[in-house]
Amino acid sequence: YNVRVLALDDIDPETLSRFDAIVVGIRAYNTLDDIEFKQQQLFDFVANGGNMIVQYSTSYRLKTDKLAPFDLKISRDRVTDETAEVRFLNPDHEVLNFPNKITQNDFEGWTQERGLYFANSWGSEFTPILSMNDKGETPKEGSLLVAKHGKGYYMYTGLSFFREFPAGVSGAYRLFANMLSLGKDEIKASLKLED
Repeated sequence: YNVRVLALDDIDPETLSRFDAIVVGIRAYNTLDDIEFKQQQLFDFVANGGNMIVQYSTSYRLKTDKLAPFDLKISRDRVTDETAEVRFLNPDHEVLNFPNKITQNDFEGWTQERGLYFANSWGSEFTPILSMNDKGETPKEGSLLVAKHGKGYYMYTGLSFFREFPAGVSGAYRLFANMLSLGKDEIKASLKLED
């Protein structure tokens, strides 16, 4: 992957058109005062075929009331047991199957937690991918949500990629690669050519 860090001032249609995916960092919607003024451009980027991955923000002091192109509410739901069972709600979904086949093994070795600030309410446009919970708690299904928007995909995740990447958890990298690649037919075509 070629990665470039963008400041809010960099976000405009021309710049966004150069990318396949935009990853919004943790708590961005709590800390970037003017992010609400860039939301429509980001949603247009998705509608035009880009992928947008939004990592968790807290529900407290959000800088916009329109976090996604569809209804989405963030809660304080979390799973603190890093070994908590992960159930696949939609095992045939592309995000769990391409380019990496995600299995239970990909959730081994996670550190500190599974995730935090999961969504607890969302529009019918979203597909919940995973379910998990701490012992004695109800299942939480808002850790990874995927919605088709125009030609691209909007994803919200509370999974703690920000902890797993530095720890070298291969399953987290494999799942994130799938999220970045979602719906990218050119990636599928290049992999078929290499076979």
